[in-house]
Amino acid sequence: MALDLTATLHHSATGLEIHKLVVGPVDNNVFVVRCTETGDAALIDAANEHDQLLELAEATGVRTILETHGHWDHVQAIPAMREAGYQVGITAEDAPMLEDMTYDYLLENETVIEVGKLRLETILNPGHTPGSMSFKIHDHPVLFSGDTLFPGGPGATKFEGGSFETIIESIDRLLFAKLDADTIVMPGHGGDTTIGAERPSLDEWIARGW
Repeated sequence: MALDLTATLHHSATGLEIHKLVVGPVDNNVFVVRCTETGDAALIDAANEHDQLLELAEATGVRTILETHGHWDHVQAIPAMREAGYQVGITAEDAPMLEDMTYDYLLENETVIEVGKLRLETILNPGHTPGSMSFKIHDHPVLFSGDTLFPGGPGATKFEGGSFETIIESIDRLLFAKLDADTIVMPGHGGDTTIGAERPSLDEWIARGW
C-alpha cells in the first residue's frame, strides 16, 4: 500500500510542506522539509524504522538527510538510508558519535542548505551534545530544534558531552535573542511549541537546573 502523504503532512505554507513520522522505541520525530515548487526535499534525523523512512523519502523527493545530533536514537536508520543512495550530513563535533556508521558531508554553522527553492539556515546549538544543530527555514517561521529545545525546557544534558550552562547560553543567545515569538519549534521528540511560549521561562529553567 502506498504511503498516504495526507496522513504524514504536519505543516504547510506557500511553497512548503513538512511531513512528520514518529518512530522507534523513544518516539523520535522525523521531519521531511519539501519544496512544493520543485519537489525537492530533505529529511531531518534518520532515527529508526528505516522501511518507513525510505518509503517517505521516496514519496516526497528527499535528496539528502540532515542530522540534528549524533545520539543513538537519532541515527539508527543511517546505514539503510545510505545504502539506498541518500547522503547524510552531520556536524564535525558529533560525527565521532556515529562510531561504525559513516556519513557523507559535514554540516557547518551559519550556512545555507538549499532544498529546491527553500533555504535551511544552520544554527550550531551545543549543549545537548557538542555538535547539536538546529535548522531554521528562511522566510518561514519554523525551527527544527532537535533535542536542544522542547516544550517546557532544554534537552537533557546528563549524557557525555552535555552541558547545562552551554545549552542555556545556546538557547538564549542563538534562539530566543534572534527568532521571532511566532516561530514554530519542532523538536526531536513530542509536540511543537513556539519561541514566544518558551522564552519567558528561561530564568525558571536556570533556577531548577534542568
